[in-house]
Amino acid sequence: MSLFDTLVRDTVAADTDIREGRFQQALSLIAGLSSILSGLEVAYEHYRGSYGQKVMYWPVIISPVLLVAGVWGAFSKRAAKTVLPAVSGATLLICLAGFGFHVRGIVRKPGGWRLPVANLIMGPPIFAPLLFGIAGYLGVLAAFLRRTDPPADPSVHPAMRPLQTLFELGAVHSEKHQSSQGTGSSGPGSESWEQSLREGRYQKHLAAAAAAASLFNGIEALYSHYKNNYRYWVQWTPVASSLLLTLAGGATVFSKWAGKVLLPITSLLAILNGAVGFFFHVRGVLRRPGGLQKPLYNIMYGPPIFAPLLLAAAGAMGVLACLMRREK
Repeated sequence: MSLFDTLVRDTVAADTDIREGRFQQALSLIAGLSSILSGLEVAYEHYRGSYGQKVMYWPVIISPVLLVAGVWGAFSKRAAKTVLPAVSGATLLICLAGFGFHVRGIVRKPGGWRLPVANLIMGPPIFAPLLFGIAGYLGVLAAFLRRTDPPADPSVHPAMRPLQTLFELGAVHSEKHQSSQGTGSSGPGSESWEQSLREGRYQKHLAAAAAAASLFNGIEALYSHYKNNYRYWVQWTPVASSLLLTLAGGATVFSKWAGKVLLPITSLLAILNGAVGFFFHVRGVLRRPGGLQKPLYNIMYGPPIFAPLLLAAAGAMGVLACLMRREK
């Protein structure tokens, strides 16, 4: 089998797994890796605030814990069902608390909400904690999914593989039957949300989450780049890209066509924009006095180096929503 044939086969298999809700390992790993990026961003942003309050250490501590839980969940089904949702839930609570503290920080600035524009721009980034919550959301989502099917056992004789297939199909049917009984469903129209998620029927919900994440990213980019007075025209692109993804994600909730056409285009655009933004932010850090000779200082006080990747993460959620099936 050629490399191209292998690539096509693996792509089709991955698409099938996602559509059927069998990608727990991959999503667990994504949740863990995204948490460490957000954690690094928070670590040096709070360093600028000199960690004036002990609560500022919470997201820095929970970030590596979620990374460990995500990696563990990728290799262990039991960890994915117990440790990962517990840590992810704690992450969401910390992020909600952080959002409250950031709002309070803006209120406490001179003028409070009477000077909303000035205090939003100069105060703590109001939606940054909610963006960190994306990792926790993905971790909770992964806990309800099913594991990716293992490859065919080479030790099984070819003549016995049809019986093995029948056995696997029977196991899947039994699993669905137990899930429906456990949730009290009594017919095809009473499918629970948990069963829908386990079967990959979660497109509208995930599209709405991608739209919300994109909206928060767009607002953050809007006033963050305003501090630089939009010196470069490219600084407008994440604002426009976030707006497009927000509209496409919202439209997907109501329209299947939007999920097939608009959402994949705007999601890929957001991923591309996040990658380009990451390049420009790295370049901005390197262009500061001292460059790589003062890496920690320039990362601390230069452009937020990982912020564009959060827009890419929202785009990745949009792509994932495109591949999933719609709720019944």
